[in-house]
Amino acid sequence: MSRADHPPRSGDLSRRYDRNFRADDAYRATLPDMQNKDASLIQGANVPIQHVGISGFRLPMLVATRDGKPITLECTVTGSVSLAADRKGINMSRIMRTFYEFKDRVLSHELLEEVLVRYKKDLDCSRARIMVELRYPIMQKSLRSGLEGWQYYRVILEGTIDDLDRLRRYVHFDFVYSSACPCSAELAEHAREERSAYGIPHSQRSKVRVVAEVSPGRSLFVEDMKDLCLKGLQTETQVMVKREDEQAFAELNGAYSKFVEDAARVVYEQFDADARVHDFVIACSHLESLHSHDAVSVINKGMPSGLSADFSNFRDLIC
Repeated sequence: MSRADHPPRSGDLSRRYDRNFRADDAYRATLPDMQNKDASLIQGANVPIQHVGISGFRLPMLVATRDGKPITLECTVTGSVSLAADRKGINMSRIMRTFYEFKDRVLSHELLEEVLVRYKKDLDCSRARIMVELRYPIMQKSLRSGLEGWQYYRVILEGTIDDLDRLRRYVHFDFVYSSACPCSAELAEHAREERSAYGIPHSQRSKVRVVAEVSPGRSLFVEDMKDLCLKGLQTETQVMVKREDEQAFAELNGAYSKFVEDAARVVYEQFDADARVHDFVIACSHLESLHSHDAVSVINKGMPSGLSADFSNFRDLIC
């Protein structure tokens, strides 16, 4: 918009902030609304936008747990809606204001569905999406000493609603584990047996990220995601460790050595067999201690028009 499009301003303007001024309804009605101007003011191509909204606003919320006792956690929210052609923009503040109306409720996929329905109404859009990221604590018991410590998991609860009001729910979950290389283990044993040479197989901290779509009418808690990953991989990194725990962890890595291909397949096996999971994609990264690069793998369930195995941001899996 050029200067000519603006009305002339008075040169005699106050530079004092009036703390006593209050905006009433009549005054608010005079305020310009640039986002809802007509299509002639659209800059660039007059085309639809798939997602527009706010990313990264934070607030504390009660979060649903599997045992039914909600916990308060810091949540980081991204909310977006679709924007049709011939509409200049959306009222960004409504993304946050609408969500805040639910701030005292317990965060769950069911709550996100309510917010999504409100987004369609409040922002007059055809599609909407919400992603809520948090760090979820679960108490972990050590392998042999009986000590306990809090393990934190990166989690995103996601909900979407489309043009036909179809709701879909997802859980994004990061699980950190140890991957002992089977090849390195065999080579170390070969050196011991053939040449009485002492060798240490290499292992490394590794991460799997699972995005699971929750089956209609079912619930999938963070604890369920953790259990499925642990059952497949076995070698989760530890919080509290004494010497007997460190020895146990070495034995555990020996019992469950794995290549990155193995890791993807054992996690696949667990999620594929669970009726609570409708669809999923799994990305693994082994942060190699032998190499200067990482070993990675991606696998999906293979549902028609489902989640695709196009994960490429492996540097985001550094742990």
